[in-house]
Amino acid sequence: MHTLILGYAKHFCMFIKRKKNRSGTVSIVVAEKISGYYKELTTIGIARTQEEIDSLIMKGRKWIDAEQERRHPRLDLFGEERKKCDAELLSAEQMLSYITNISINGADLILDRVFDSVGFNRIDDEAFRQLVKARLSYPASKAATVEYLKNHFDEDVSLSKIYRYLDKLSDNQHKIVQNISVLHTKKILGGHIGVLFYDVTTLYFEADYEDELRKTGFSKEGRHQNPQTILGLLVSIGGYPLAYCIHEGNKYEGHTMLPVVTEFVRKYELEDFIVVADSGLMNNDNIADLEANGYKYIIGAKIKNESRKIQEWILEQPETDCQMVEYDKGNGQRLLVGYTEERARKDAYNREKGIRRLEKAYHRGTLTKDNINKRGYNKFLKMEGDVKVTINYEKLEKDAKWDGLKGYLTNTTIPVNDVYAAYHNLWHVERAFRIAKSKIEIRPMFHFTRRRIEAHVCICFVALKVYKELERLLKLSGINMSVDKVLELAKTIVTIQMTLPQNKQTINRTMLMKRHQRIAPLFADEFWGTR
Repeated sequence: MHTLILGYAKHFCMFIKRKKNRSGTVSIVVAEKISGYYKELTTIGIARTQEEIDSLIMKGRKWIDAEQERRHPRLDLFGEERKKCDAELLSAEQMLSYITNISINGADLILDRVFDSVGFNRIDDEAFRQLVKARLSYPASKAATVEYLKNHFDEDVSLSKIYRYLDKLSDNQHKIVQNISVLHTKKILGGHIGVLFYDVTTLYFEADYEDELRKTGFSKEGRHQNPQTILGLLVSIGGYPLAYCIHEGNKYEGHTMLPVVTEFVRKYELEDFIVVADSGLMNNDNIADLEANGYKYIIGAKIKNESRKIQEWILEQPETDCQMVEYDKGNGQRLLVGYTEERARKDAYNREKGIRRLEKAYHRGTLTKDNINKRGYNKFLKMEGDVKVTINYEKLEKDAKWDGLKGYLTNTTIPVNDVYAAYHNLWHVERAFRIAKSKIEIRPMFHFTRRRIEAHVCICFVALKVYKELERLLKLSGINMSVDKVLELAKTIVTIQMTLPQNKQTINRTMLMKRHQRIAPLFADEFWGTR
């Protein structure tokens, strides 16, 4: 208020004064200083509340303007225009004084609409919704998530509240979110899920000890010293997540697939579908199980493990770029083998790079008997005598004959090109894992109880589904931007809340600037009503 008084004193020698009355009210008075003495010119009014004070001060300013004009009339060629500008400024200042809150919530508003459009609003749980959105807009630890919610949305949350919530997130929730995801995926695929893609990854923990779930094992991320769990993911064509499973970190990944597929098929009564999986998940027992259940499959074939007869047949075939040959294994099984020059160059490069590392280790004398295993290019090592480890260059030469070759095993009758296309859609699962790890930051995990681990994975699964759906909607609407760029831009969008002083009505307005026009459709009700 003192700043305001000085401003008017400087320009007009008149100022607004607040006088406290014995009754507790405040009189708003216009005064001026003349020859060192203060003189009250008029009383604007008496106020009881801050809102009334603000209103009377505004009237006082208008009185000063009028009195100044009366005392010192001037020729103003732009009088009307000036008055309009003054009135405009006054109106703007008045409107700004009505602002009661500003939220940086553009990304939040978009994610809310996607969350609801998938059908996750069936889960009437605000904490669940907030945690899912936070994984997409601000993936961090639970402690950091609490601070994010407090700072951006004034959410009354605490870390202990979040942990209590994770503890009660039941298995039933897991089933509900999968069901919602499946129903939505079936809808956008025209009612039919024809292909099931399955793959696994490992999720490590920043901990030194194991328990019933967290076990050390072969890590796909090279964190062999850290306890881990195995996450299996079932997705449809297009990479839309359908189901997931969590297993002990030392479990053979090939044993995770059949139970999740079988349960999924039974629950949703699937017919006429094909299971697609990588060769790393398959052994003879798994293939026999798929056959026994009557499942159609396309899997990566381990062609170097085939019988000598089949191996010789494969190596006898002409190496024609992007061409596939077919071998009938009997009992409805087809072995398809393809060759590409690009794969051949890649295989040769990787092998040469691996051998160079082995040769350096050999010359340093750091190779031991423990290095002789089937991991990577260690398969080219051999023992000479009892102590000396050398590189088996003869085996290396034989391996080079397989450069560029890739095999596929199937019991379907679909054309060769369709088999190839279906298998190579496995990249959708790989990309889903990349999104979960890099965008949603599903790992590393800092939780220590099974319930919290399962709850965390459930939240990340829903976040992945929301991410994929937003990606689909952007493509469908012609918004040529990635999900990440859209959310980053949306983080600069604010919603202003204003409370009108007379009728106490609250107004909310989301402010879209010129730079937001590319994503403006996402904030229109019409956009969501047609999707």
